[in-house]
Amino acid sequence: MGRAAEMLGITPGFLRSLGEAKLIEPQRSSGGHRRYSRYQLRLAARARELVDQGTALEAACRIIILEDQLQEALRINEELRERD
Repeated sequence: MGRAAEMLGITPGFLRSLGEAKLIEPQRSSGGHRRYSRYQLRLAARARELVDQGTALEAACRIIILEDQLQEALRINEELRERD
């Protein structure tokens, strides 16, 4: 967790708060250490951006979830267009 926080320039507490908000749920190593994927790190960086802009953490998490859902819907829509 410390290494991931350091890479993003955020605190470990902020990463924990994203887990508590259910935005990211890291895997655990056999030793119990949190392991974050690149995707989860991108989400954490986006959350930090939004919070730095004055968005409440819960609202930032909701925005990120909606952005992600929109991207997936656009991807599916594009696949369906290509089939026609």
